[in-house]
Amino acid sequence: MAEILKPEDYIEPKCLLCEDPYGAAPKVKSVPQQRIIEKMNDYMSRRDYVGAERHLLYWLEEAKLGGDERGELMLRNELVGHYRKTSEKEKAFLSAARALELLEKLDFSRTVSGGTTFVNVATAYNAFGENEKAALLFEKAEAAYEGTPGTDPALLGGLYNNMALTLVALRRFSEARTYYDKALLTMETVPGGELEQAITYLNIADAIEAEKGAEAGEKEIFALLDKAAALLDDTAAPRDGYYAFVCEKCAPSFSYYGYFSVAGDLEKRAREIYERH
Repeated sequence: MAEILKPEDYIEPKCLLCEDPYGAAPKVKSVPQQRIIEKMNDYMSRRDYVGAERHLLYWLEEAKLGGDERGELMLRNELVGHYRKTSEKEKAFLSAARALELLEKLDFSRTVSGGTTFVNVATAYNAFGENEKAALLFEKAEAAYEGTPGTDPALLGGLYNNMALTLVALRRFSEARTYYDKALLTMETVPGGELEQAITYLNIADAIEAEKGAEAGEKEIFALLDKAAALLDDTAAPRDGYYAFVCEKCAPSFSYYGYFSVAGDLEKRAREIYERH
């Protein structure tokens, strides 16, 4: 009687060195997401962009090798933000496309994670002038966040502020102001939300100048700058790496509108914090 061959007798195993039995589904080897984020924050507190990219790319390969698509999604999000900050458009869009692909594959589009991915990708599109695409993704993020009970107000505040920036770029000023107002109200409920409120006030000032012109909007603009400066002076805000980042981000806006003393002070604060790290 002829011996009946089994598949394992004639099909090569997926990996000759693996210990998993033939036919077993490969196990997902998850990357340590929290540890990756903590280390990323450390790199950014020192403005070590080269180290940050190396760190993210290393763990991206680990996630791909381990079949950890959730981990890859997190890393793609981080890379989109990183390349936006370093003005590397092609790399940012490459990671953005993969992040959106993973969202669909994991069926996360209507979740908070999905909303966060839409925000990250939309913010990158806005930064590189793709505002129509950005607006569509912000709408998807809004649906995901507002459709999920218990969404962190800080996420909503960030969404509304960034969505308004894109609407200003599209010259949809009335809609933009609605979202800026929503951002301010939302961040009032967030502990430590003063920094985001300061950024929003500066963004509103820019929107007024874009719509009315610097001369016609001068009174409103200066009032908004004063509010932003007061919030950045608030001693309740921790003087950490993020505070330094916000100071550095806001300083050029104050300088642009002639608030040179405020701008210089913010730059000095940021420099002192970075030097301590």
